[in-house]
Amino acid sequence: MIDLLTRFRAPILAGMLLAVVPARAAAAAEAEGGGPLQFPVKVSVSAEGAQSPKETANTIKILLFFTVLSLVPAVMLTMTAFTRIIIVLSFARRALSLQNLPPNQLLIGIALFMTMFVMAPVFGRINKTAIEPYLNEEISQKAAFDAGLGCLRSFMLKQTREKDLGLFVSMSGAEQPKSPDDVSTFVLVPAFVTSELKTAFEMGFVIFLPFLVIDMVVSSVLTSMGMFMLPPVIISVPFKILLFVLVDGWGLVIRSLAAGFAG
Repeated sequence: MIDLLTRFRAPILAGMLLAVVPARAAAAAEAEGGGPLQFPVKVSVSAEGAQSPKETANTIKILLFFTVLSLVPAVMLTMTAFTRIIIVLSFARRALSLQNLPPNQLLIGIALFMTMFVMAPVFGRINKTAIEPYLNEEISQKAAFDAGLGCLRSFMLKQTREKDLGLFVSMSGAEQPKSPDDVSTFVLVPAFVTSELKTAFEMGFVIFLPFLVIDMVVSSVLTSMGMFMLPPVIISVPFKILLFVLVDGWGLVIRSLAAGFAG
């Protein structure tokens, strides 16, 4: 669905403009007493040369804004809790030997809403310290950006291992930071992602263990009975699902994920 919207966003926006602009024009014409606007109406979009350095600067700011806006998915994937959550949920599905249940779309949807739940305090601080003051014209654009980035940096530093952070600091050739504020964001982000991958794989290993025991027991029983041609997974999957349901597996996984970020 997202790919379709991305592919056809230009025709969709053009259709919205063709639907909204004539209606607004007609309403304005009637309000001025000039009678109803006759259709069809020609709608055109043109680009004119900047007449002053200020107009050029505003154009560059708009381009930079849309460039940053296009990086929001990358920020969502690498600078939030999404990485750990989606990997752990995928491990849980794999441990159950279920290839497409839950479907990928549902798994990503759960991970997105879990990410928003976990990151709600961070987003709240960003809104309070950066977005609202900027909208109220209390701080500059640069100050708002630094304040919002500072909230994300605090979250990432809390979840990043010192070993991973030291690895990327040494690889970058930079001086050893004396305080967390001295750590470059370009060093912090890959260190945070590496730490999240390691934590996610550790949690996935713990999830796999009980289901691995079930596979080994079922395989041993079938081998002792001489049923070599029967795949063990056919017998073990119902027992895995039964165990997962009895212990409220999804609740335990989600609770563990939320508790891991709260600590």
